[in-house]
Amino acid sequence: MAKSPRGHKADMALSRLQAISFRDPAGQLFMLNECVLRVVRSAGVEGVTAFLHSSVGQQLLQTGRVVGTEILDPAQAQALLATVQCQALPVSLEASLVLQHERIPFPSFPYEWPPEMLQAAGMLTLALAQALLLADFGLKDATPYNVLFRGPQPVFVDLLSFERRAPSDPTWLPYAQFVRTFLLPLLAHQHFGVPLDQSLLTRRDGLEPEEMYRWLTPWQKVRPPFLTLVSMPTWLAARHNPGDTSLYRQKSLQNSEKARFIVAALLGRLRRVLTALTPQQGQCSVWSDYMASQQHYTPEQFGAKESFVARVLQDFSPRHVLDAGCNTGYFSVLAAQSGASVIAIDADPVVVGQVWHHAYAEGLDIQPLVVNLTRPTPGVGWCNQECASFLDRARGRFDAVFMLAIMHHMLVTERIPLSHIIALAADLTCDVLVMEFVAPHDPMFQRLTRGRDALYRDLTPALFESACCQHFDIVRAQPLQGMGRHMYLLRKKKD
Repeated sequence: MAKSPRGHKADMALSRLQAISFRDPAGQLFMLNECVLRVVRSAGVEGVTAFLHSSVGQQLLQTGRVVGTEILDPAQAQALLATVQCQALPVSLEASLVLQHERIPFPSFPYEWPPEMLQAAGMLTLALAQALLLADFGLKDATPYNVLFRGPQPVFVDLLSFERRAPSDPTWLPYAQFVRTFLLPLLAHQHFGVPLDQSLLTRRDGLEPEEMYRWLTPWQKVRPPFLTLVSMPTWLAARHNPGDTSLYRQKSLQNSEKARFIVAALLGRLRRVLTALTPQQGQCSVWSDYMASQQHYTPEQFGAKESFVARVLQDFSPRHVLDAGCNTGYFSVLAAQSGASVIAIDADPVVVGQVWHHAYAEGLDIQPLVVNLTRPTPGVGWCNQECASFLDRARGRFDAVFMLAIMHHMLVTERIPLSHIIALAADLTCDVLVMEFVAPHDPMFQRLTRGRDALYRDLTPALFESACCQHFDIVRAQPLQGMGRHMYLLRKKKD
């Protein structure tokens, strides 16, 4: 039997239905209430059931590397497909099989990951391909969109990607897609400083070799890994006859062991290239030494701030926390250690990568994402609905939101009005908001204003409290002695 998903049974009553994916002709994924359901059409049934009942499938499910899945019994599946909501979907749901998946608490997308997380997703993909090869299974595709993160751990979620493979086939069909969506974005980041969102946000299929080829110096074009990943594909593509389809015909060798050896060797080479693209530890950025230097807090002041947050965690025991402007994740760790599941966001990929490393090494339930709250990830894909915006995924998800030492950046750097910041915080939290008020005379505030202090002379704790009271009740307020900062515990007003 397949590993049971960590969620509720499908509710057959009339309820909210949301289509999630539609591109695979073998099936469709959607949500009914909080249940993640996959309709599998006849073309995909044999591959899915064979994988779920195989020993390799059972092992991957039990280790959590593949999303928890169970097959709904036929009567339950037919009742589901007969509901009014299902018939209202834009794609036909004629099915031979319905699966229910474990619900990953907070879906995220490759353009929101730091390089460390994209590399981890790539390593998982290669590990699955290697394990499947030994059992004569394979992957139809190899894209980071097949992977979500459960905390800091990558998990493969596309069951329709598993299929039987011919043992005599010496090719790994997803090779080019893996290069475009994993290796080239990481290569562009490592050598040219291109952020992942610039490679992946508007390019569902990643970077093309021809595009990167134009960036290379003559010396780079003949050096690995550019030679094999960029230059040779570009040269060969220029000579290829578009009408020649022989390239896409299935290959076959008489010796199945030799075919497996060739594919295994290719997977090994890809793993070595991916390993060489490991982001350098100890990288510096504008904010990477923010917590380490602590020039703006004395030990006593920072201790008071930490105690304030710790008391909130003790008093309210939030299950889901958003740490906005997490920096290197000090308070994200504090929340995770108290038992919360944490989404930690920051605009700086370097510090977000540090948070991921810490969470992964310590087994903390923290999913760090590269998200700028003043310019959050938009909805993208078909009709801007295929991949939901960050705010659509975040609204109503969190018992507590931390906005520590971020308000003044939003006010000054991005010119977001105070009332809008408070209103957004009220959208994001269901209950508690912990906010740090930074006065205009604070050295960090003045560093940001660059002589434009007069624009913010009316910003006082009284004005801040007045703005908060439109959406929140003030539970506690505490000044950090000797500086222009105040800690606030705010509780959302009930409608």
